[in-house]
Amino acid sequence: MPIRAPRTRLLRRPLLTATLAALMATLVAPGAARGAAEAPRESRPTYSYENAIRESVWVDTRIDGDANGRTDRVAVDIVRPRELDRAGRRIPVIMDASPYYSCCGRGNERQKKTYDENGDPVRLPLHYDNYFVPRGYGYVAVDLTGTNRSDGCVDIGGRSDVRSAKAVVDWLNGRARGYTSRTGDERARASWSNGRTGMIGKSYDGTIANGVAATGVRGLKTIVPISAISSWYDYYFAKGAPLFGSGPDGLARGVESPEARARCGAVKQRLVDGAPRSGDWTPLWSERDYVPDAGKVRASVFLVHGMQDLNVRTKHFGQWWDALAENGVDRKIWLGQAGHVDPFDFRRAHWVRTLHRWFDHELLGYDNGVDREPMADIERAPDRWTTDRTWPPRTTDTVELRPAKGSSSGVGTLGTRPGKGIETFTDDPGLSETDWAERIHTPTPAKAGFVSKPLGRDLRLSGSSKVTVTATPTTRTAHLSAVLVDLGPDTIRDYAHESEGIITLPDRTCWGASTVGDSACFKETTAKTTDVDYTIFSRGWADLGNWADDERGRPLTPGRPHTITLDLAASDHVVPKGHRLALIVAGTDKGLVEPPADTPTLTLDLARTYAKVPLVGGAKAFTTSTTVTPRAPRLDGVAPPRPLNPLPGGSTS
Repeated sequence: MPIRAPRTRLLRRPLLTATLAALMATLVAPGAARGAAEAPRESRPTYSYENAIRESVWVDTRIDGDANGRTDRVAVDIVRPRELDRAGRRIPVIMDASPYYSCCGRGNERQKKTYDENGDPVRLPLHYDNYFVPRGYGYVAVDLTGTNRSDGCVDIGGRSDVRSAKAVVDWLNGRARGYTSRTGDERARASWSNGRTGMIGKSYDGTIANGVAATGVRGLKTIVPISAISSWYDYYFAKGAPLFGSGPDGLARGVESPEARARCGAVKQRLVDGAPRSGDWTPLWSERDYVPDAGKVRASVFLVHGMQDLNVRTKHFGQWWDALAENGVDRKIWLGQAGHVDPFDFRRAHWVRTLHRWFDHELLGYDNGVDREPMADIERAPDRWTTDRTWPPRTTDTVELRPAKGSSSGVGTLGTRPGKGIETFTDDPGLSETDWAERIHTPTPAKAGFVSKPLGRDLRLSGSSKVTVTATPTTRTAHLSAVLVDLGPDTIRDYAHESEGIITLPDRTCWGASTVGDSACFKETTAKTTDVDYTIFSRGWADLGNWADDERGRPLTPGRPHTITLDLAASDHVVPKGHRLALIVAGTDKGLVEPPADTPTLTLDLARTYAKVPLVGGAKAFTTSTTVTPRAPRLDGVAPPRPLNPLPGGSTS
């Protein structure tokens, strides 16, 4: 079954872009007005950051989330060039809406907002304001409802979260009310904004950008979601199997303000009631699933994700990207080898330069060529990147690979020919994917492994895979895991380390202008690498009880075969010539999925078990060699997965 090639339309309306660039040259560019033939290609740091206007506004969301009889207002901290305000020139806005500004901090250094004695912002985390305000942009940092200085209650990606950020886009476009204080009646108007808004953010912040874009709000021209969620169900569950030991109420408690904690008990209880640990799909999850609304997206999307992100798993970017492609949304993508890490910390100089050009094109209308560059940048090895004109490449086809019995129990083969026979394993919740992979050549009771012959040439998998399993359980509950493994020596980013693939250095580099209270200088990083004998590059999980219905589980019938398809996380990985590709099917993946109530033994029907993988070049790309590769008794990889907490887990949130 071929994969539908994504539409290659990256950025739209070239004539309008050129016209807008010429217009913006007269509004924003310093010095004498320029003609269309001399339209600028890059915004310059012309305006004073130290003397910029710093103010706070509270925008009415028109929602009474905390049921106190008054609609909630969200705090909006703003930095913008004073010179352009005096000249009466309207400017575009870069916006980061976050729940983390007071509870947890932003970036690798956990920066929080700070204020002066008047309550005006002094420091806004990250470099966006330092870098872009001197270049003629406004910068807006929004406290989501129930956090920091905002009213309302946190509802974890739901209506209140998304509407609180959308209301700010509406305010910037003159469609919503803002006030100079949290409770007063004095109006604040965004007369300085031209309405053109770009949202950016990592993790929860990027998730909100996805959610706001999915409303189709006018004025939102681009979003830059980094390691972001596209469906909150898929953050907490994988086809019925729980991925964390708690639900969205736990995350709400972690990010809400002390005031909200006292008044929002009823909202958190609704999160508990609406997200049962059974893993069943409920209306709560429908409200927090942005993928079906990809057709409403008007903004362009510059998506960034770590391919070894075990917090916001890569299924999130895969299904969002595919939905955007189906709806012809203009888009660009970066895929790194790290875990839950911001590109500012794994490709800093190139990231700042690319982001600058992206916002210049999308918000200022500059014809700087970013729309004519390759759609995808992919990290192949630590700090070594390649590009693709489209992603996945147009020659990518879905190919069916079949497991078959080998000479030893649990050590089978993987190829294109139909398999037959059975394999049996017993779930061991004390073992992880690394335990299975390092003993891939050894008969072990807790997994079934299937290995190809050495590859005759490089094999590239690009996109999302699926594994269909027919299994007969001995118990009424069972969880399944499936992983794809590249068997062969390599040097990779150590994504399992607590730093998730980077080392933070003491030296600082500066990205923009600084003030006494807000430095633009941040600690440098370098790649944290490790040498391995194998690399797990895609994984997926499911509750076998969801075999008949993706959205609702049911008790299994012991002794009866059940067929279910596991969705494996999106990736882009090259298995080099001479390496082997492996598929492992097992039970509980320790640290990544919770165990079932029972301890099942499962028998796989290999004739009805198969993987569908996206191969660049299609079936012809899967060629094997007769070369015999020595089998090590035990292979070395990264450390086992660490038990993760829901966002903002990890050291680089």
